[in-house]
Amino acid sequence: MDRSKGRTVNQLAEMTGGRVIGDGTTIIWGPAPIETAEKGQITFLANPKYAPMLPLTRASAAIIGEDVAPPDLPVIVTKDPYLTFAKVAAFFLPKPVWTGRISPQAAIDSDVVIGEGSSVYPFVSVGAGSRIGQRVTLLPGVVIGREVVIGNDCLIYPNVTILDRCRLGSRVIIQAGTVIGSDGYGFAPDGRAYFKIPQVGIVQIDDDVELGANNTVDRAAMGVTHIKRGVKTDNLVHIAHNVVIGEDTLLVAQVGISGSTKVGNHVIMAGQVGVVGHLSIADDVMIGPQSGVTKSLEKGAVVTGYPAMPHRTFLKTSVLIPKLPELNKTVQRLEKRILELEQKLDLQTKTDPD
Repeated sequence: MDRSKGRTVNQLAEMTGGRVIGDGTTIIWGPAPIETAEKGQITFLANPKYAPMLPLTRASAAIIGEDVAPPDLPVIVTKDPYLTFAKVAAFFLPKPVWTGRISPQAAIDSDVVIGEGSSVYPFVSVGAGSRIGQRVTLLPGVVIGREVVIGNDCLIYPNVTILDRCRLGSRVIIQAGTVIGSDGYGFAPDGRAYFKIPQVGIVQIDDDVELGANNTVDRAAMGVTHIKRGVKTDNLVHIAHNVVIGEDTLLVAQVGISGSTKVGNHVIMAGQVGVVGHLSIADDVMIGPQSGVTKSLEKGAVVTGYPAMPHRTFLKTSVLIPKLPELNKTVQRLEKRILELEQKLDLQTKTDPD
């Protein structure tokens, strides 16, 4: 707990745009979950199911929604307690101290340009012609190819690889182990063998993007694989060649997007979503977990399942699936009964032609 960062509830409310009820002069030293918070800490209530725990918390203050009855402690009332708590937690989070130096153990080509205030740690490699912006941090094991451009205030975690000619905007964060600019998966049949199609394009990542650990973003076969401003990905996401990801889109763990698919703005793909190639996913689409998207989706669609279908249809279908064995038996009984009735009717017709 950083005692130099103590703030009153009033100050935290002013910082986040909330409204104080209770003693706003109470000093807060940090955030904590509702069940483990202690004196001097602030907690929050975003899910109504935890409301019974609020009167029992030992926290000195809480962040609550406008529809929650204030407990007997100072509170910050806000429209979005989760977002407000995130901002408060970010304020109290200890900021890492980067060196602002270039390690002599880094392998940097002679014509590389590195901006003021940037930190380059040991065992980083930067190829010829690359341009690194100001206040960029390259942690150990990062590999930057030739003619790469990285904007200002970027943070590249250990063992990230950014290959030749790829471009990053400013304030980009790339978590450990991610590969940017690997070859797209392209092979032309040559009899029973396959001839590799050269992948000569690049990857462009715009401002304020964060990529999780062990992502792979393939360079375009020709042109650009483009991740636009504000995109956030989880770990283990694969983005194939020539894909375009629109602004403020969220991709959760193990999403895979096949080549040349265009994804709109503010799309949400839950865990393990798979999207086939050459589709168009419009703005504001939501895709549920483990869904397989085989057709383009219109603006605002909410889909789940394989193949992906409207979410309400998926829910109705899911209810029926456990009943299918019994329904199948019923259908078989009815088919047998219908056959018997048809045979009986046919026999009756033959014996009584009038």
